[in-house]
Amino acid sequence: MDDCIIIGAGPAGLTAAIYLARFHLSIRLFDSGASRAALIPCTHNHAGYPDGIRGTDLLARMLTQAEAYGAVREQTEVVSIDRVGEEFEVVTAKGRHKARTVLLATGVVNNRPKMPDALHDEALDRGLLRYCPICDGYEVTDKRVGVIGTGDHGMREAIFLRGYTQDVTLIAPEAAHDLDPACAAALDEAGIAHVDGPCGGYAIEDDRFVVDTASGRLAFDSVYPALGSVIRSELAVSTGARASDDGCLEVDDHQRTTVPGLFAAGDVVKGLDQISHAMGEAGVAATTIRNLLAERTPLRR
Repeated sequence: MDDCIIIGAGPAGLTAAIYLARFHLSIRLFDSGASRAALIPCTHNHAGYPDGIRGTDLLARMLTQAEAYGAVREQTEVVSIDRVGEEFEVVTAKGRHKARTVLLATGVVNNRPKMPDALHDEALDRGLLRYCPICDGYEVTDKRVGVIGTGDHGMREAIFLRGYTQDVTLIAPEAAHDLDPACAAALDEAGIAHVDGPCGGYAIEDDRFVVDTASGRLAFDSVYPALGSVIRSELAVSTGARASDDGCLEVDDHQRTTVPGLFAAGDVVKGLDQISHAMGEAGVAATTIRNLLAERTPLRR
């Protein structure tokens, strides 16, 4: 039986693996290969990398560090988590595994505009398509920026980006915007254009990302989809953990969910979706797990 099974090998899961392995605990790390951090072409927000670092490179470094202390990553998808007394049984596509505790670090999935995967990935790699204004708003300073979205969420993302550039356009993903008078007024006051859709015809032309709209074909230096995301919390929810209406897991100050022994860290928890924040939560969760297990059975070496 493992002391802890970690589900998810993004920044939160790998940080927890490093901590728990260095606590001399037996851990198992399951990775479905879908970390959102792997999609980052180059992050300049993460402290310690003045020239920035690619998401895949950061994850590879973190995995190497975890493996140096005995952590082992297994490439498989977790199907379910069952609570058996004070312990858990984690079912994967390859088998069943028992653990004294479980840490969920499954993150979220961004809702993407409908376009071919090859185009999406090329635009993302070239910085023509971006998903996180907090991460890389600095990189679009004084550039021409499009935001695909509507309603309160789209309005707020467009206004956030207006802090970096005067040239921001909010484009409705469907036929017409869903903007109440307050949203429309806020956009107008900020000098943000809002045009109707449907949004489509995506392409890369002359180092710009182009989009068809009701106002014609528009070209941008970068486009931000503000289409929301899907929180991957269903494993914990099906085990009985409480979540918010949008699916974010509820945790206390020590990253404990409402199910004893089940912890969560990173973007699957409500908070700031940033690598540094996820890593901090993972450190808290891992230390709490260590102390919980020590209370149950004194640790000796």
